[in-house]
Amino acid sequence: MTDENQPRPPSDQIIVVQPDDYQTEVKDYSTRQPAYHSPPSPPRSKMPLILFILTCLSTLIVGGIKGPFLPLPGQLQLLFYQINAMGWSTFLSNGFSYAGPVMLILLSHEMGHYLQSRRYHIPATRPLFIPMPMSPFGTMGAVILQRGGVANRKQMFDIAVSGPLAGLVFAIPFAYWGLLNSTVETVIPESGAVSFGEPLILKWMITLVHGPLAENQEIAMNSMLFAGWVGIFITALNLIPIGQLDGGHILYTLIGKRANTIAYLILLSAIGYMSYTGEFSYSLLILLLIFFGVAHPPTADDTVKLGPMRTIIGWSTLAFFIIGFTVTPITIH
Repeated sequence: MTDENQPRPPSDQIIVVQPDDYQTEVKDYSTRQPAYHSPPSPPRSKMPLILFILTCLSTLIVGGIKGPFLPLPGQLQLLFYQINAMGWSTFLSNGFSYAGPVMLILLSHEMGHYLQSRRYHIPATRPLFIPMPMSPFGTMGAVILQRGGVANRKQMFDIAVSGPLAGLVFAIPFAYWGLLNSTVETVIPESGAVSFGEPLILKWMITLVHGPLAENQEIAMNSMLFAGWVGIFITALNLIPIGQLDGGHILYTLIGKRANTIAYLILLSAIGYMSYTGEFSYSLLILLLIFFGVAHPPTADDTVKLGPMRTIIGWSTLAFFIIGFTVTPITIH
């Protein structure tokens, strides 16, 4: 029974009756805070996916017709006639056997960077592919953008070195597989003929598969071999130890601010070489390096130690530049 005359507790209080001693405890919920709800995350941009699809299409066309293509309205009809002349089955076979391997190489390279960034919680974009059907490669590669000054020395090293190593896991086997299915041709230089330079690692593989070649002999470039060549070439370019390239990141984490002096010396040497020889294949790259900065900025903490294993991996990765780079990548006779 209850006494209606007994005063009632406020509505925002609860009386808890203890069964053992019948003492009461008053819990006040009048100051209870509302539940916290995190703000919704902004929608992800669809641009990385769009660029990926366009780059797949670009490399498919360039690989299919075995040459660059100008994406202009007047050129589309010519492209259609060219594909009809060679046959759609030949076009698709050439296209997929090039586009598939080269996109896998680029994707693995950038995902190496991206996954390490996620591992260390470093803000970074998803891989941004660059379609370029006007080039003989069909692409200018891919990049990820990350916020500077967040990663420390060891984190920066892991992010930088993972890309080239992941890409080479596929680039070297593709090049070797392409060589196994290639033929040796006797070359008669013709006006307008295009040939591709052979880095040391490719020369070693050619000797291993086909033996020493005569002076007037070279390997007929099939789609798979060309994809491997592009992967090796792009990886070597990224390992140039300057600025924001992978090689610039790696060298800075290995030797600190002394890397900036080396970067300037390499850049000046490259400009001097191009001026002396008249070989300007890398002019655009030089301009981009100057525009984005030759010196490498400090990491969030340059005092973090790399350890002996990372040091060995770092110098070994940079050494690939020597065997993967070619001074004259494309020659038009």
